[in-house]
Amino acid sequence: MARTLFGTDGIRGRANGIITPELALRVGMAAGLVFQRGDHRHRVVIGKDTRLSGYMIENALVAGFTAVGMDVLLLGPMPTPAVAMLTHSMRADLGVMISASHNPYDDNGIKLFGPDGYKLSDELETRIEALISGDMGSMLAQPADMGRAKRIESVHARYIEFAKRTLPRNQSFDGLRVVVDCANGAAYRVAPEALWELGCEVITIGDQPDGFNINRDVGSTAPEALAAKVREVRADIGIALDGDADRVLIVDEKGRLVDGDQLMAVVAESFHEDGRLSRNGIVATVMSNLGLERHLADLGLTLARTPVGDRYVLEHMRANGYNVGGEQSGHIILSDYSTTGDGLVAALQVLAMVQRRQRPVSEVCHRFEPLPQILRNVRYKSGRPLENDGVLKAIAAAELKLNSHGRLLIRPSGTEPVIRVMAEGDNRDLVEAVVNDVVEAVGLAAA
Repeated sequence: MARTLFGTDGIRGRANGIITPELALRVGMAAGLVFQRGDHRHRVVIGKDTRLSGYMIENALVAGFTAVGMDVLLLGPMPTPAVAMLTHSMRADLGVMISASHNPYDDNGIKLFGPDGYKLSDELETRIEALISGDMGSMLAQPADMGRAKRIESVHARYIEFAKRTLPRNQSFDGLRVVVDCANGAAYRVAPEALWELGCEVITIGDQPDGFNINRDVGSTAPEALAAKVREVRADIGIALDGDADRVLIVDEKGRLVDGDQLMAVVAESFHEDGRLSRNGIVATVMSNLGLERHLADLGLTLARTPVGDRYVLEHMRANGYNVGGEQSGHIILSDYSTTGDGLVAALQVLAMVQRRQRPVSEVCHRFEPLPQILRNVRYKSGRPLENDGVLKAIAAAELKLNSHGRLLIRPSGTEPVIRVMAEGDNRDLVEAVVNDVVEAVGLAAA
């Protein structure tokens, strides 16, 4: 059976469009049934970001889980990596994060984590989908066996302590002026508190969620506000999280953006110097800049590439023993600490490197010169634009122009109706022309 609900990062779509109360109810029932193993009282932890629709989805999930006999622990607004960590730490049978990550507020999603804190395998997601589409009436719990639900109040402090413990015991960031952009999302409380407890002078933006403003002109997908604030207050560094805080980008003291490729280089060098880098290399996706690969090679390190999506990076890391991986977009996975991307933990590792070097962020976090790389997104309503004859011809012509002087990557997004067109190479004019040609063809096909 092919999966139709689950994408590369759980189930995601428009609230009350794809993500309805009925769907959330059935996801709770189906996932609860799949993860009931043994005779103990089963429990699930549920976290969410700050979208208005989170209330609706949370309550529907609670109804589904309790209907099949699972107890529910409600965490409230918490980062995705915190939910993953707490699922394992609290010995839950299942973890749920209600979030559409970097998408606008009117989207939402449901991410599931197993008892080990890792995202579910394709096989488990397929089993859950099969139950969702079937009749679960006969599988409901008896009245005396229904689950209970309660809110847990101490989880913010637990996650902050977890994040701080990823640093050496005597690590302090005294003297660092930090602007943190919480994207009006899930980390609006924990990120500023953790940075303050470590000694930073903290200036916060994107920390006033109202249900509608998550990711709106703030966060890692819109870092201009952070860059402006860093320049205004003359901060040493800016930290941009996304709506569920599983990704991070940095802004240096000059207000210039530092992407995930540079951050992976920083962390890889730090771990390599300390003898903590396993496999003498890291894992990234096909989107990562060739400049990163060349830089790592100069250090005697390797770069393994996977398809786009942090789950594929993590799968390759787990299968092959890597402990550092990530994406250009800011998913940084440090498997010594986390089972998923963790924006706050990654930011702390970068801050530690800045303190160690005692140099400006613009020097510490600029590890290589990236090759010219252009990424354009083309939104479509329906159909399969990449199967259009005009698009196929444009792609063939573009690859011929690039020849051996660069690479072209075209793929549909796994989380939204968008075609992503990326090219990179040594000649910027050629790269730009190639991308424009393909984007124009995809746009005509998608009209």
